[in-house]
Amino acid sequence: MSPQKKLLIPVSSRRKAVDDFFPFNLLPVECQLHVLSFLNELDKCSCALVCLSWSCLVRSWKLWRVADYSRRGAFHLGQEGLLVSNREFERWKSWVHHYTHHLVSRRASLLTLKASFDLGDRCNKWSELLSHLLDNVHCRDLSHLDLNWTFTLFEPLDLRVHSSSSSHQDSITKMDQVTSFQELLGKLTHSCPRISKMRLHFDWSDLSVSLLTRFQQLRILELKYFWVFKLVTPSTLQTLTKSLPNLKSLTLHILVPLRNLGISYTLESKSLEFLDVSPSRGLVFSCLKLPALRELRAKKIVRGITLDRRTRLRIQSRWPCLYHVLQQGTPKLQALNNERLLPTWREKSYGELTAILEQSCYCVQHLDSWLW
Repeated sequence: MSPQKKLLIPVSSRRKAVDDFFPFNLLPVECQLHVLSFLNELDKCSCALVCLSWSCLVRSWKLWRVADYSRRGAFHLGQEGLLVSNREFERWKSWVHHYTHHLVSRRASLLTLKASFDLGDRCNKWSELLSHLLDNVHCRDLSHLDLNWTFTLFEPLDLRVHSSSSSHQDSITKMDQVTSFQELLGKLTHSCPRISKMRLHFDWSDLSVSLLTRFQQLRILELKYFWVFKLVTPSTLQTLTKSLPNLKSLTLHILVPLRNLGISYTLESKSLEFLDVSPSRGLVFSCLKLPALRELRAKKIVRGITLDRRTRLRIQSRWPCLYHVLQQGTPKLQALNNERLLPTWREKSYGELTAILEQSCYCVQHLDSWLW
């Protein structure tokens, strides 16, 4: 008996069956864009090769909301200024320029910008690259900025350059970094006034502080160390926090120079709910006016400097106990160094907080050591 012949299905019917199985093109354009928005950048580019309609979808500025220059090279364990071969550096540099051109050609509407470039690098001109990006994409709605302007993610392995470096040349480079950073920060104040989350290194100059206070929508702010070891004046820090009316979270990396030991700070903000000064060294508060603060993280870091008893007591006598500062200026405080506080912690003696205060308070009672 001859085998039964299979019926042939017309091509048009097969196409119809495929469309019925995956009716993506029948969705509204906004729904299609929403689905594609969950893909990473590489997958989006792959989708653009499927067909003409998908290629048009992928070209939409609505799909390009993130500019992340730090994602390339994540396998290097997040190291900054990593030395690589000249060939690898040129490949990475080429990728950076192609990536920038890609975002510009798509007329990206950025919500997030992450980058790590040495803005004082006159050879590679990273500052001009970022300025070019901001000038040619839509960044009015940018809300998240994560910028390390002191290091480039990769550095070429050029022994001749490193062997000829000097402290004088390093100082010139650092000043170039500050100047370029201030120029970029000024551009951001005009191009991206809606930034609500910012993480960057900060030089604490008067100009930089003035520019930073223009970001009135800031809610989360982290300011990290910079090379210049100069004093952050109490008035500067107080001006910054008072000038940001919507600030909810603040993380400070401040190093108080040894010549300025004994100075203390006043912090005032009506909106601040979270304060982390644990990365700082020598930062002591004499007064806190934080009516909305709910959590504080502070850590006492001993630098290993030996002081005689008279000098130590003279310095510490200027500082109040952290417990009394918190008792008077933080009525809504609920957590200290990740420890939940009892509702009655202000009414009783701080015996229950002794262990925590010994880790974070610089007063005479909680720092009985000649080692600073």
